[in-house]
Amino acid sequence: MTVQAENQKSKVKAYLALIDEVNSKGRFKPDWASLAKVGVPRWYRDAKFGVFIHWGVYSVPAFGNEWYPHTMYKKGSPEFEHHVKTYGPHRNFGYKDFIPMFKAEKFDPDEWARLFAEAGARFVMPVAEHHDGFQMYDSDLSGFCAAKMGPGRDVVGELKKAVEARGMVFAASSHRVEHYFFMAWGRDFDSDVADPQYGELYWPAVQVLNGDYNELDVEADAFFMEDWLARTCELADKYRPKVVWFDWWIQVEPMKPYLKKFAAYYYNRAGEWGEEVAINYKYDAFAPGTAVNDIERGQLSQVSPDFWQCDTSVARNSWSYTENNDYKAPADIVCDLVDIVSKNGALLLNIGPKADGMIPDGDKNILLAIGKWLKINGEGVYGTTYWKKYGEGPTETPEGHFTDTRRKGYTPEDFRFTYKDGSVYAFAMAWPEDGVVRIKALGSEPWKCAFHGIVKNVRILGFDGKMEWVRCKEHLTVIAPGLKKSGGFAAGYPVCVKVTVE
Repeated sequence: MTVQAENQKSKVKAYLALIDEVNSKGRFKPDWASLAKVGVPRWYRDAKFGVFIHWGVYSVPAFGNEWYPHTMYKKGSPEFEHHVKTYGPHRNFGYKDFIPMFKAEKFDPDEWARLFAEAGARFVMPVAEHHDGFQMYDSDLSGFCAAKMGPGRDVVGELKKAVEARGMVFAASSHRVEHYFFMAWGRDFDSDVADPQYGELYWPAVQVLNGDYNELDVEADAFFMEDWLARTCELADKYRPKVVWFDWWIQVEPMKPYLKKFAAYYYNRAGEWGEEVAINYKYDAFAPGTAVNDIERGQLSQVSPDFWQCDTSVARNSWSYTENNDYKAPADIVCDLVDIVSKNGALLLNIGPKADGMIPDGDKNILLAIGKWLKINGEGVYGTTYWKKYGEGPTETPEGHFTDTRRKGYTPEDFRFTYKDGSVYAFAMAWPEDGVVRIKALGSEPWKCAFHGIVKNVRILGFDGKMEWVRCKEHLTVIAPGLKKSGGFAAGYPVCVKVTVE
């Protein structure tokens, strides 16, 4: 074992001792019963909308997607062929050689934060470490980090400062666990992955056979899991993110003890900081009530009694910047936001900056369009709760991960509801040409309609034109024929009808 590896083990072991000490004295213990006492922060439930940022060394090749460091070593893949054609054989130019090219020379955290605030984001989450194993922060546990290589800057620390200066909440994600197998194909041929001098970056590069990701060996790979725990706790200690987001594969059985230790440590530390924090997870990695469930590129079909989150991207094909990103329409993303919030969720929307630190116009324009809509309609989004029912209408939302491209267009009969301070916010998901909408849930018939109280007033947020409303047994009718022609009400975006009730 090299001196470098021995030093690494020594640092990790010291951190593990600290973790055990904190957890032995803290309120939270590394078991599900104790962790279930944490609760969801009020700020998080009120925030509703955040910005996710996939930016790292993989932004240099800008080909395929953020899994380039994985597939570039897979023979026969488009990424493998592209890599050889563009950069040469892997033994001469491997993933490590992109690091000096990742200069981030135009990275302006204040400009990023200004854009995110303009977009209406209430929290911001950069990827602190992706599957490639390159940390975007200043780590004491690895030399392969942005503060020591590439940009030579503490990207996460600089962004945290800028985000909080704008009044937004800082969060961070860790995708570290998948690094276990991420570079494994590089061991199948003559590449730089097997070169010991780059072991700190590529390690462990274990081949996972037959797609059985539970093959992680509890004994042989114990140090990988210990290193994961130390890195994640270091991230929490140094930057105090109010949400720590985890990607998939933390759900494998060998990781369970380490997840519990991290959660207890993070929650105990947050108590010392006087902060309310949360953890995001996927695929039942955490027990209900101990963290916030996250659905990747997908939603729920019904209201969840537990607060949840959807993470998705502005592009259909990639989370990181690529030269040919397939962008979604801003109106479709806003419709998703409304649907998610009506079902007790929050939307975490991802963008992918270029390697130099510039945010592409496609990403930027989507964020600004969402911000423009939220300036008018944010009252019905921020700080709201779900109502008696999430909505009505014929259009159903496909449920589950990776369903974000399967949603059908909404009709004038589709509505989504939120509630706050004595008002029901009814979002008309597709405003009709004749300007007349009928909301069945708000009719007066007690055996047919959801609301049995008094409707005191009705208005459309951001609309000053002529409007009428009438409530009958079957529905609440809202009439605003001039809305379609009014500025600020672009086609395809939801229209928010505020119904004051008693």
